[in-house]
Amino acid sequence: MASVTSLSDSVQQHLASALSATLPEAAGADPLLRRSDRADFQANGILALAKKAKANPRELATQVVSRIATGDVIKDVEVSGPGFLNIAIADKAITENLAARYADDTGRLGVPYAEHPGTTVIDYAQPNVAKEMHVGHLRSAVIGDAVGRLLEFTGENVVRRHHIGDWGTQFGMLIQYLDEHPHELDHKQGQVTGDEAMSNLDRLYKAARKLFDSDEEFKTRARRRVVDLQAGEPHTLAMWQKFVDESKIYFFSVFEKLDMEIRDPDIVGESGYNDMLAETCRLLEESGVAVRSEGALCVFFEDVKGPDGNPVPLIVQKSDGGYGYAATDLSAIRDRVFGLKANTLLYVVDARQSLHFRMVFETARRAGWLGDDVKAHQLAFGTVLGKDGKPFKTREGETVKLQDLLDEAVDRATAVVREKAEKVGLAEDEITENGRYVGIGAVKYADLSTSAVRDYKFDLDQMVSLNGDTSVYLQYAYARIQSILRKAGEASPAAHPELELAPAERALGLHLDRFAETVLEVAATYEPHKLAAYLYQLATLLTTFYDQCPVLKADTPEQVENRLFLVDLTARTLHQGMALLGIRTPERL
Repeated sequence: MASVTSLSDSVQQHLASALSATLPEAAGADPLLRRSDRADFQANGILALAKKAKANPRELATQVVSRIATGDVIKDVEVSGPGFLNIAIADKAITENLAARYADDTGRLGVPYAEHPGTTVIDYAQPNVAKEMHVGHLRSAVIGDAVGRLLEFTGENVVRRHHIGDWGTQFGMLIQYLDEHPHELDHKQGQVTGDEAMSNLDRLYKAARKLFDSDEEFKTRARRRVVDLQAGEPHTLAMWQKFVDESKIYFFSVFEKLDMEIRDPDIVGESGYNDMLAETCRLLEESGVAVRSEGALCVFFEDVKGPDGNPVPLIVQKSDGGYGYAATDLSAIRDRVFGLKANTLLYVVDARQSLHFRMVFETARRAGWLGDDVKAHQLAFGTVLGKDGKPFKTREGETVKLQDLLDEAVDRATAVVREKAEKVGLAEDEITENGRYVGIGAVKYADLSTSAVRDYKFDLDQMVSLNGDTSVYLQYAYARIQSILRKAGEASPAAHPELELAPAERALGLHLDRFAETVLEVAATYEPHKLAAYLYQLATLLTTFYDQCPVLKADTPEQVENRLFLVDLTARTLHQGMALLGIRTPERL
C-alpha cells in the first residue's frame, strides 16, 4: 500500500499554493507550519515574507487566507496577532486520514520510506573478550539496536558491526596459562550457560593474573606468547579462539536477556582488521596524511593541543612498530567504505571517546576515504548514574555487572505484574514472561527516553512505576486497549468520517497522524528519545480520551465503532513505536 500523506503535509500544500498565488515571488517559501496550543496548526512564515516584500504582515496574511481553499481538509483559517495563521482541520479529514493508516495492510501505518535510502554501517554493542559486561555496555547496545531498527524501518540498508575487544597484549597471559592448563575451558558436561562461561573465564583470568604477578618466568613466557599471537602462530591462534568462543557464549546470553538479536557474522572485532593495518599505515604515510615523529607514525591537528600547548597527535603506529586503536579504527573505515559500500558510518560510542573519533574521522577525510558521498558520525552517549547522581557503582564501589542489573529489573517488574495478575487472570507462565518484557522494557525505555548525549540516573523503582514517563505506563496503555477490544463483543472497529469528533478524539487523532513524520525525523537525526516522547504523549492523550469519551458505552453504535477504531489504531501505533525501540507490548497485563 502507498504511504499516507500526513495532514500537516496536506495543509502545507494548501498554504504553499495560497502564498504563491498571493505573492508570486514567495513560491517555494516555507510557511513555517507547526502544531499549536491555540489551533490545530499555526503558520508563522508570513511575517518574514512580509518583511522581505515590505508589506504589512497582517494584510498579507488576510490576502493569503482569502486564497486558501477550505472544506475537505482545512475547516477554518483565521489571522492572529501580527500575521500568524491559526488553522483548524476538518473532523472528516482527521478520520479519513487515520482510516487510510488503519487500512495499510503492510503494518507500516502509512509511514513512507525515506526518499534517498543508502547503506549505513552501525557500530554498537562492543563488549570485551574474557571480561564481564557492565552497566557501561548497556547504552551502546540499547541505543544502537533502536537506531538500527528505525533505519531499517525507513528503508535503509543497515549493516551491523560489533567491534569487540578481542586483541591485545592481555591475551598473552591468558593464552599461556591455558596452554599450560589445557583443559580449563573444556566443556565436559556439554553446553554451558552464559553464567557458566563467564565463571570459567573469570576463574581462568584470576589464576593467570596471580601467576603473571608472582612468577617472572611465566611472565616472560606470556610476553613471548603475545609475539606469537601477533605473528599468527597457529597453535596460539587456536588457544586465543577458545577465549573468543567462550566469551561469545556469555555475550549471546546477555543480549538474549536484553531481548536483542546479535548475529555471529556481525561480530567483527579488532582482530578482523589485523591484515589491513600495515597497508593502512603505508597509505597514510605515502599520501603525507601521517608523518614519522620520534619513530612513531602520527597525524597532527592544529586544533588539538595538550596542556603544554603542543599539538597532540593521533598515533597510528607506535615507535616499536606496534599498532594502536587508531590503526584498527582507520582500517575498519576502509573496510566499511570500500568493502561494504557504506554511505554512512555510525558509531554508538561513549562521549569520552569523542576526541579520538574526531581525529580518526578527520584523518580518514584527509586520506580521501570519507567525503561528501560517505560520512561518519559518532552517536556519543553520556554516563549511567546512580540515584546519588554519581557514576553507577555497587555499595562496595565496584562497577555494576550488567547481568545482575537486568536480573534485578526483571525481578522488580515481575512483582509489579504479579500484583495485578489475579485481576487480569494471568497464569504463572504469563506472569514470568510479562515480567521479563516489562523489566527489560523498563531498562531500555529509561535509557532511550533520555537524549543520548545526556547522563541519566538509573532508578529501578521509577523505571517499573505504573505512573509517569515509563515503558510500563505505555505497556499498560496498550494492554488496556486490548482488554477493551476483547470486551467489544459484536462491535467492530470502523471509521465513520461523518461523525463530529469530541476535543479528546481530535487531539488523539491529530497526534496519531504525526507518527510517520516523527519516525522519519528520529531515523534521520538518530534521536530515539523523540520517539519515546511521542509515544508517552500518545499514551497520555489516550488517558484523557478514556476519561472524556466512553468507548463501549458511547451514545450510538456508529460512535462505538469509531471509538473502537481510534483506540485500535492507537494500540497499533504504540505496538509499532515500541517495537522500533526494541520493547515488547504484552497483550494482557
